[in-house]
Amino acid sequence: MISDNGLYSLAVFLGSLAMLLIVLYHFLEINAQDDNGATPVSNDRKAEALPEKAR
Repeated sequence: MISDNGLYSLAVFLGSLAMLLIVLYHFLEINAQDDNGATPVSNDRKAEALPEKAR
């Protein structure tokens, strides 16, 4: 059986790891390069995606 101190240490470790991973994810997401191969959707194509009533 795990002791209270062991459970506390595990909770602190996992919480710290989660926060570190969140910060790392945001750092990588902010500094990510845009995909140059992607082309933006034109206004005509956007209009085709809407139902008749919404046009």
